[in-house]
Amino acid sequence: MSPAVGDTTQTPESKSTSGFASVFKSLTGSKSSRGPNPQSPAAVAQHPNGAHTLQPAIYGGPPNYEHLYEQLKPERPLASRLSAAESLRLAVQDYPLSGVTSIFKQAKDLIDRTNPREGRTAGFELLTACVQQSTSTDPERFAYFRVLTAPANPEDFHLQLASLVELAKHGKDLSGFHYDTLPLLTSWLRENFAITSAARRQNKATKSKAPLGEETNLSRLFAFIVDVIKFNFNISSGETTGDLIDVILDICVNTPQATDLSACVNLIDAIVTYGDIPNSKLLGCVKVLCSIHCLIDKVQPDAWRSISNLCKSHNGQTTVRILLDILRDPSVVAASGKQAIREIRGALSVLEKLFSKDGQDGYPLVPFTLLIAALGNVVAVERVRMKVENDVLRLILSLFNDGGQKIKQNVMEEDWSKMFAVVISCSQRVLETADGHQITSRSGISSLLAKENTSDQILANVTETLNTLILRIEELLTKFSDGDFFQREDCIKFFVAVHPHLPESCAKWVIDYYMEYRYCYPSDLEWKDNTKVILAAFFVDRSQPTHIRLHALHAVTEVWAVIEMMDGHDDADTIQIFVTSVLDDISDEKDIPVLQEVVAFATTVAEIADESLFIDIMNALRGSIASDRLQSPLGSPPGSRQGMLTAGRPTSVSNSLVQTASNVVTRGLIQIFMRAMDKSSRKALKVFDEILWIAKSHVCETDARISAMRMLLRLRADWANRIFLTPFIECEGLAASLYRTPASLARKQAADEAAQQHRSTRVEDLGSSRISRSVSFGQGQSQNKQPVRTGSAMNRTLQRNHQMWMWPDPNPLPEEPADKASPMLTSVTEMEECEEGQADCIKEDGGPETETQLLFVAGLINKTALPVGQYLDAVIGLFQNGCDWEVYSYMLVHLPSQLTNQALFASALSQVKLLRELLCDQIKNSSFQEPPMSSGLRKADVAICLYQVLTMVMGYHQHFNKVDQDEIVRTFLHGVGERTSKCCIHALSICCHELPGSTGKALVTILQKMSQIITQSHVAIHILEFLACLARLPNLYVNFREDEYRIVFAICFRYLQYVRDQQVKEGPNRNSLPNPKSSITSVEGSRTPADNGLAESNLRPNTSDDLPQYVYALAYHVIIFWFLSLKLADRAGQVSWITKNLVSTDLNGKEKIDEQAQVALDFMQRVAYADVDESSPDPAFNEGTFGEIKQKRWIVGNSLITVQQATRGDWAQITKRQPSGTSSYVIQERFTRPPAHQEQVMTDAMKDGRHSDDNVKLPSHLLLQLTASVPQFGESLRPIPLPEDDFMERVIKQFNRSFTVDGHKVGVIYIGENQTGEVEILSNIQGSSDYTEFLSGLGTLTKLKGARFNTQGLDRQSDSDGEYTFCWRDRVTEIVFHVTTQMPTNLDQDPQCINKKRHIGNDFVNIIFNNSGKQFRFDTFPSDFNYVNIVITPESRESFVASRFRSKAHARNAFYKVHVMSKPGFPEISPAAETKIMSLTALPGFIRLLALNASVFSQVWANREGGEHVSSWRNRLREINRIRDRYGPKHPSSTPTSPPGTSNGASTDARNVRDSLNSLRRSSVANFLSNATETTSQRSSVLSMADTEVGPSPSKESLIDSLDFSRWA
Repeated sequence: MSPAVGDTTQTPESKSTSGFASVFKSLTGSKSSRGPNPQSPAAVAQHPNGAHTLQPAIYGGPPNYEHLYEQLKPERPLASRLSAAESLRLAVQDYPLSGVTSIFKQAKDLIDRTNPREGRTAGFELLTACVQQSTSTDPERFAYFRVLTAPANPEDFHLQLASLVELAKHGKDLSGFHYDTLPLLTSWLRENFAITSAARRQNKATKSKAPLGEETNLSRLFAFIVDVIKFNFNISSGETTGDLIDVILDICVNTPQATDLSACVNLIDAIVTYGDIPNSKLLGCVKVLCSIHCLIDKVQPDAWRSISNLCKSHNGQTTVRILLDILRDPSVVAASGKQAIREIRGALSVLEKLFSKDGQDGYPLVPFTLLIAALGNVVAVERVRMKVENDVLRLILSLFNDGGQKIKQNVMEEDWSKMFAVVISCSQRVLETADGHQITSRSGISSLLAKENTSDQILANVTETLNTLILRIEELLTKFSDGDFFQREDCIKFFVAVHPHLPESCAKWVIDYYMEYRYCYPSDLEWKDNTKVILAAFFVDRSQPTHIRLHALHAVTEVWAVIEMMDGHDDADTIQIFVTSVLDDISDEKDIPVLQEVVAFATTVAEIADESLFIDIMNALRGSIASDRLQSPLGSPPGSRQGMLTAGRPTSVSNSLVQTASNVVTRGLIQIFMRAMDKSSRKALKVFDEILWIAKSHVCETDARISAMRMLLRLRADWANRIFLTPFIECEGLAASLYRTPASLARKQAADEAAQQHRSTRVEDLGSSRISRSVSFGQGQSQNKQPVRTGSAMNRTLQRNHQMWMWPDPNPLPEEPADKASPMLTSVTEMEECEEGQADCIKEDGGPETETQLLFVAGLINKTALPVGQYLDAVIGLFQNGCDWEVYSYMLVHLPSQLTNQALFASALSQVKLLRELLCDQIKNSSFQEPPMSSGLRKADVAICLYQVLTMVMGYHQHFNKVDQDEIVRTFLHGVGERTSKCCIHALSICCHELPGSTGKALVTILQKMSQIITQSHVAIHILEFLACLARLPNLYVNFREDEYRIVFAICFRYLQYVRDQQVKEGPNRNSLPNPKSSITSVEGSRTPADNGLAESNLRPNTSDDLPQYVYALAYHVIIFWFLSLKLADRAGQVSWITKNLVSTDLNGKEKIDEQAQVALDFMQRVAYADVDESSPDPAFNEGTFGEIKQKRWIVGNSLITVQQATRGDWAQITKRQPSGTSSYVIQERFTRPPAHQEQVMTDAMKDGRHSDDNVKLPSHLLLQLTASVPQFGESLRPIPLPEDDFMERVIKQFNRSFTVDGHKVGVIYIGENQTGEVEILSNIQGSSDYTEFLSGLGTLTKLKGARFNTQGLDRQSDSDGEYTFCWRDRVTEIVFHVTTQMPTNLDQDPQCINKKRHIGNDFVNIIFNNSGKQFRFDTFPSDFNYVNIVITPESRESFVASRFRSKAHARNAFYKVHVMSKPGFPEISPAAETKIMSLTALPGFIRLLALNASVFSQVWANREGGEHVSSWRNRLREINRIRDRYGPKHPSSTPTSPPGTSNGASTDARNVRDSLNSLRRSSVANFLSNATETTSQRSSVLSMADTEVGPSPSKESLIDSLDFSRWA
């Protein structure tokens, strides 16, 4: 058939397409035109010529009707006929002609296929008009029908169809041709579909988008057939209907167009609605309708309407049976191809809808049991496709849903087990891998959702449907959780079968159900199988969410706990279920929370495991570590995964770090070790070896190695060498030196930011200068080719350096260690102890019984020694060969504390010696490991830690030979002068006590080195404290020569002179002093980052920066101490040189001397020629013995002279009160008896005639005889007489109450075993034997009642603070110890021990003898005045009972850790700020020195805000000066010379000294300056320098000459 008018000629399609498979393609292809052809007869009939309107009836037609009729006859020319036909067509339409039949007969030949197209068109149009107007009889209508339906040109089919439609009046009137219509239409339908299909293929081949006339024809044909069936189906026979249905079904199977399918469906629906489908054709119709309903979304509503009508008809039950039969016959599906699959899917989609109708509204009921059985048959076929499985799942899902989310009663009353079997069968593809193995992971399923592959997408749809069904079942379980729900068990089994798809809540529901109904407990016959199911479904499946896996594991471990109590855990099958199943794949476990629980379970099992099972557990754990190492990112160093895991996440020090699987396992091994320590030495040793291997292995993850080190470095041994783990390690200072504390890291970052700002300024200046130089020299390119390293870059680098540990460790061990030592493990065997000589010592003290008793107390019999030597070998290897920086730095910081525990290394002395050798070698050769660039550290920072390690190794000096000891001292000396100076000086202070021989050898070199770095402010305080310590150890410098003594004095003088030089340089600004706070800011702000190079490594506040007056005073104290250390015969020889260096000269040439120097010279004057102490007036020198006594006082220089003269007789008493002491002399003047011829002078008023032979004297006589004779130039040289009145008597009494030594009070507190509370500690009335021995060396036991010295608040009247206390005093200082164990304890009257606390709570310094075995906390005794606690701890803890069995040899070899703890914000002031170790022999003297220095500093610190601490000597000097000011001659204000100690410029000079100290500093963190005030309202300097200025005297004698008493002594 040719195209309609206006259509383009089409070419046949080269490739045919048909069937439903083509529908999907055609839906996106060219669309057919649904509109009528505007040139068709129908269109003409529907739209008559607009030029003609309806006219009144004119019977007989138009006037020219006859003419037109004649022209229409066949013999006329075609053109005439066509014109006549057109005119008649209009006439027929406009007029009710009676001769229509004649016209029809004349024109019927025009439609002959041989005629031209225009002739055929005009003929069909005229004939159509005729049949429209005809009121013909049936025979005539039949004739018309025969003419119009006769074979015609295919191009005219649309005209032919339009004429037939008009003849049949759109199907309403078939009279005359009733039985011929449907057969004709059936044949037309078949032919037209074929023609249309060919046209479509041609159109597709040419890619034309023009509408097809054939499609329009087909569409109208379908519509006409529907109308015929609608109005005249009664004329159709079964055969005719069957033929029509066959054509319809054939079209449905082969058409690619949804429009064709829709037309076919509507046609079938018309047959169903207005007629009946023959029984033989019902199956085919149902299959086609179902297929269309399932596959073609656009036609689905039409298809369902047809199916719905069919089901509501008398064929409803038959239809349901057919649908079920389609599903029930697997053989049909297996034998058929794609079409069968379509039919099955269609049946499923229809059944889904039918079941939802629930037999209501005329729909047939679908039996649940038959439906599920049919579904089971379908899914049992191997060739069934995933789409079918998905549809089956959707159908089953629909069973549980309706509009109100309710389940139909017929479903709730049925057994669901077969239904779940169908679901599981449908889901098998998503539950199995490609090779048929069951999927135990969701990863493969979830990945399908991301794919676009058709099969994968279908699989994803199946998964989605299954997940929805699971959720719906879960809702039912929740809804009926408290009610009778007999399908509950089937639901749970279903969940287990599809466990990879279960949501979290549902999986938890299953596990809880199994546990609630105790399916996994031995009370259930299938408990083992059920347990395996839970493990396999919810634990072994690693795709399950973490908390679900944990929940399953917890459930199983709970069962294990029950079985363990039943003694059933030794069964091999039980072990296989619980242990093997859980640990089997631990090597592949990377879910950290799950791995933690698995390891915890392994830890629990390991406790009770026999040897074989224990080995299996250890092998599994070791395999996990090996697997984790192999799976590390290629090319990344160990531990680098930490950074990868935390990349993109904010990092903080509370941010917990992401740990590796190796670390989890390592912590589990540690936990096994901790629990085995008390139960099985064999297991403990096995685990110890594993942990040690991890620590030293370079292939293990870094965090695992650090965890191993955390345990190894916490190993300790008590006094009996029993092993235990300590929870805390004292190493804050070392950690801070490596920026491993929050405070030090914050300071480092702040310093980096400041450095960045400073460098940015310099870079800008440098850049501008380079640009200017470039312009000047005509250079055209930039000179700055090197990138400038900025502070921010360094800061960013520091941040990139992932720190894996900080101090303090929040959870260093997996559980809290036991308080008691291990009864199984020791650090040394009994035999080794005997080899070391300990047993001999026991026998020596108490014989065999004592030895056995001690071994019984210690528990050393039949114990196992931990291989501590192997551990130390591993440490030495890591130091020697290097390792990861995180591991290396952790060892550096924590190893020193462990080395203090000498009992731990009792069997590893050879390794200790190797460690000493290695440390000395690496330090001297600088061959130790360097920190990474990203850490922001220098090599010197590592050296500081190594020196601290060596300091602890020095505690083993009794095991070193003399050469080794000498090398230790030389190694420390090597670090003096570098950034390690401070720690080395501290170590040398310990060497003075512990290695006196080796230190004495190198002492001169040590002093020379120190003299070279004295101007470095950050070490000044430490050098001076070292010298103060050394002065009290005369055996070290017994062979010193004069020049060697001068090195010590020179160190002090150089420091003082540097300050004076700075003062002179700043002389012009002396009268314009800035605000102290702003001064601090300016000094610190001007400090460049480079100055930090000499700063203290741990960035703690610098003492010399905080309170320079302490440093200044300490320098004078060192001078005094060392002057006393000189031999008496050598002291005078040093006076001139010392005096010269104590006097300074200002810019005006005036010599000055400050108060410190004045009292120092005053003391030197008293001891330069005598090694005697103070003397006091003789109370026997009284009037009862000597008669009348006259008294007079004078101020002579800085002395207060009192002369008591017996007026009659030769005796007199002279008392000289100086700032540094009081001396009293009783002298007798031996008069020569006058000759007899000498005349008596009787005019003397005092002469008593009764005693004519006696001489009469007044006090002034003696003074004048002892002083220089006249003339005396200068009033300052003349004695100042004082009045004898009551006021002066009170002044003298007050002066006498000023002590001549500096007094200090120090608390001493004993902490007993396991004591931590304040009251229980203060309640102690006695201590251990070593504590008592320590007290005996600390001072002298002194009775308090009636004491004449300053008892520092202790009662001297009624012994309320005890009868005795310990005191110590030298020529300069005095310490009274507030010993709490010697104070009365009455808990009934004083339950809080307030009486004791009022003393120790007000002491700046307390000595804590900590025998508790626990870490001492600074806040144990809350107080605002406790600044420093000196904590003494035995290197190996012991119980109070054990200490009673301590042998004398053990006591002699005992060592103690000493750690000076300061209040927060308090500067570092002691060589024991980092823990040091001391022998008991040297301990008292060392602790006394620490306490003294700490007390001196604390006194200065306590007065830093509102004043200053004034020493006793300076106070006495000021009292003397005040008396001089009151009674001495008054000078005009213009006089430039001030009296001694009252310089007009004192305050200004003092501030300049303070400023000079600021400039002396290279760097500082904090600085404290204070203004001192006196009662006289005079401002005192920070350094308390009331200077004396002396101008040229008439005798031209300098101040130095006047002070150098050795010149005339």
